[in-house]
Amino acid sequence: MNFDAVFFLNSILLGTGLAMDAFSVSMANGLNEPRMKRGRQGLIAGVFALFQFAMPMIGWICVHTVLQLFEQFSILIPWIALILLCYIGISMIREGMSGDEEEEAEKEVGNGKLFVQGIATSIDALSVGFTIAHYNMFMALISTLIIGAVTFVICLAGLEIGKKFGMKLAGKASIFGGVILILIGLEIFISGVFF
Repeated sequence: MNFDAVFFLNSILLGTGLAMDAFSVSMANGLNEPRMKRGRQGLIAGVFALFQFAMPMIGWICVHTVLQLFEQFSILIPWIALILLCYIGISMIREGMSGDEEEEAEKEVGNGKLFVQGIATSIDALSVGFTIAHYNMFMALISTLIIGAVTFVICLAGLEIGKKFGMKLAGKASIFGGVILILIGLEIFISGVFF
């Protein structure tokens, strides 16, 4: 395998496909925090990019070391994503329905929730380790770095879109964002279990 145009195109396309869940969650975060500063946007996009980089690389390592354990774990991936995203989504809906709506619209997603979002949106990327299993370690590293970079850019776009709509939706933004997270969890679960 060589570093040719097909290698880079495949990595970019993998990154784009994998980033769609993180893009949607980024929009939800932007909705929840419409006055988010650039540094915070960079942090959120960076967390998603880090997980989207790390999970395929961990999958690649699993393929080359503990394949049987990973195959048993892969059955749980849709369930884990569903539980994590539904938990965060329900929390956001509760927060949006209680208390001062203006205060809720500006509530920052905590680092703990951001970490859970990163795991939930990237856990299915572990299976990409199988897709890139024929790469040597250096090529797998380059491919996953490209996936992470693509995710970073896509998540920044999602945050901007969410912020714009968040200003219009005001206090209902966290409810809407919570519903989006639950729908993403259901989509990951349905596509992972039934397809």
